[in-house]
Amino acid sequence: MEISDLTPAELRVWRAFPRGETVDFRESEDEDVSAGGEWGPERTVRAEVLKALVLSAPQEEGEVPGLSLSGARVTGVLNLIHAVVDHAVRLVHCHFDEPLELHSSRLRALNLRDSVFPALALGNARIDSPLRLTRCRTRGPVKLGGIQTSGAVFLKGAEIRAPEAEVPVLQLNQAAIGHDFMAAGLRVYGETRLNGATVAGKVNLESAEFHNPGGVALSAEALDANADVNARRLRAYGRIELRGARIAGRLDLSRSHLSHPGGTALRASSSVIGELWLYGGDRIEGVLNLRRAHIEVLSFGPEVLPDEVRINNLSFTTLTPHLPAEQRLPMLERDGEGYVPYAYEQLTAAYRRIGDDRAAREVQLAKQLRHRATLPWYGRTWGHLQEVTVGYGFRPLRAAIWLLSLLATGSIAYALHNPPALKPSEAPPFNAVFYTLDLLLPVISFGQENAFAPRGAYQALSYVLIITGWILATTVIAGVTRSVSRQ
Repeated sequence: MEISDLTPAELRVWRAFPRGETVDFRESEDEDVSAGGEWGPERTVRAEVLKALVLSAPQEEGEVPGLSLSGARVTGVLNLIHAVVDHAVRLVHCHFDEPLELHSSRLRALNLRDSVFPALALGNARIDSPLRLTRCRTRGPVKLGGIQTSGAVFLKGAEIRAPEAEVPVLQLNQAAIGHDFMAAGLRVYGETRLNGATVAGKVNLESAEFHNPGGVALSAEALDANADVNARRLRAYGRIELRGARIAGRLDLSRSHLSHPGGTALRASSSVIGELWLYGGDRIEGVLNLRRAHIEVLSFGPEVLPDEVRINNLSFTTLTPHLPAEQRLPMLERDGEGYVPYAYEQLTAAYRRIGDDRAAREVQLAKQLRHRATLPWYGRTWGHLQEVTVGYGFRPLRAAIWLLSLLATGSIAYALHNPPALKPSEAPPFNAVFYTLDLLLPVISFGQENAFAPRGAYQALSYVLIITGWILATTVIAGVTRSVSRQ
């Protein structure tokens, strides 16, 4: 391009480039960039001029060239597909009439802060420094899939509106980010996709909003984050997909609002997470799916749990905050798969790790009661008997009360009416207490039962004591065996 073809505005930019100087066309720092389509020729620059600058403009010895432009209207398509740009590109507070086509380019640095553009295609690009899209606004897809950057990616306060797009409106799938992903306050209307992305630093989605009701709001399957994912006060309208994600630090969803009525609000199945925080926010609207996930510290308040929680094969080491078993058990009863024994064992183990044996017993008793409902009638009958008598072995005091009650009943009855001896000359002196113990305890003999024979109603009482003694002894042994095996 000949320099004589340039407009006065373009000439300013051309002359500033060799020295890396900034050309600022703004009339005020707070002007509305979205109205940039009405800016006149005095601040309009053609995209082909910018392309010529970064690819073939002359340089001055001893100077560091760079494209630094503020408050300009850029007309035409900025096409740098497969281009190698050795200079920093800074186009802030700019209004682009046409999409930016930067697919598969190699860039030293790219800063589009506070700019407005119809769409951005930057997929598979390689950037040697941070990518800055802070507070950008677009009405079309932002394609960053497969990018590689040695620095951070900044999308803080950006707004992407393309809810009718047939493709995800924000694409970061398979991206390799060498530092942090900073997107606090990001607002996306349509699907956001981070599948297979790798982030060497932390992910900041605090106060971000993802709107795609009835569909996938945020898909981050197989996301690999080497530090924390801060998603406090996040608002998601649609499904959040974290299946197979690996988050080395904390996934903080505290004080968030997750809504996908009639579907899955959050799926983190088969994921590996250091800590998962779910508390202080609104009740989740939709299914919470944590099947096959491995979480070191699971921190949540019961008030945020939805009506259905899928936790089959979920494993966790620590459960916080420490709450009574009665407040944690409802979670195990909301699994759509029904009775899940593994979930009860995990909760029991969590209580035992902190020394709360009472809560652990409560969970094990609840497990037996839930299991009983899945048995045939005879199994349920036997289960009811074990519950009433010994509480499945977790209520040993209950067995003692039954024994003492039966012992007192038999002792009083036979003390008031001594049964006649079978062989009076050989019978020992009658003792009502030990005679009742002989009837109740099938494995112990005090020589009373075989020496005396009650009649009538007292004989019927002896049969009742023998039968209940056998049943009670069997349930006690079964319960104690189960309790010992748990230890």
